[in-house]
Amino acid sequence: MGADDENAEAWVREWWAPFGDYLALERRYSPYTLRNYRQALEDFVRWRREALGEGSEGREFTGLTPRVMRDFVIEAQGRMGRRTLHNHASALRAFFKYWMRQGRVQKNPLLGLALPKLEKRLPQFLTEKQMKELLDGPRRLIENGTASPFIAWRDRLAMELLYGAGLRVSELTGLNYGNLEADGAIARVLGKGKKERLCPLGKVAAAVLAKWRREFARDTGPDAPVLVDASHRRLGDRSVQLMLKRYLTLAGLPLDLTPHKLRHSYATHLLNAGADLRLVQELLGHASLNTTQVYTHVTVARLKEVYNKAHPRA
Repeated sequence: MGADDENAEAWVREWWAPFGDYLALERRYSPYTLRNYRQALEDFVRWRREALGEGSEGREFTGLTPRVMRDFVIEAQGRMGRRTLHNHASALRAFFKYWMRQGRVQKNPLLGLALPKLEKRLPQFLTEKQMKELLDGPRRLIENGTASPFIAWRDRLAMELLYGAGLRVSELTGLNYGNLEADGAIARVLGKGKKERLCPLGKVAAAVLAKWRREFARDTGPDAPVLVDASHRRLGDRSVQLMLKRYLTLAGLPLDLTPHKLRHSYATHLLNAGADLRLVQELLGHASLNTTQVYTHVTVARLKEVYNKAHPRA
């Protein structure tokens, strides 16, 4: 182990480890989010050490002022995109807020810090026709003999729950049979910030779940995971991401679409069909209505697109 590794371990042990435990255990953040937060802190530590020069180990989080943080933002703009910079700043704000509550930091140095404006980017989603093609993938694999019924029905269930219930991928993989109502039509999900919500599954998802439970599940006890691998161990987030790419390829859809885009599709299709915005907010588990309102821009953009193609005066 080199000196750099030892120094890195020191700040990780003293500053990151308690904060990371808080995010994982109390905030229930996903491993993906934890990884991003840690990467943001590692990036800041590298920059801070370069700015302070030799012998700066152990002083990465001391003497921080709004001016220091402004210098960080100015430098960071030259090597990362605006959205990445905003994500890093969000991680740092949460980090300093945590340590303020612990009494180790007196002020949040990012308070009032101006960041470059983000370009407005609408969430990606699939059309209803594209969703049907995607969800039809497991059936096609069974018919051509390239997937066992166990795998095909498991994958179909995963996609039906992501789209039919609007689950986050971490909520999907964390779903146990004890979280389901007796008829399997509603799931109780513990989302971000330990906020519980009820997610209707829809008739199709409920029917697929019933078949999976009846014909393929080995353990349906309250603590047993709904989604499992071939060894009947809980399926991980990464496995779901890789599984989805298989069906995107089969349907001829862009491979950069993630499981979260099925959640976007869920929200967009609800609003397109006339669902109330506040109801969609509750179904998605958004703390703020502003987060949900981005989907209204998606539906308006779609209306304009249809109008421009169809109206003779467009």
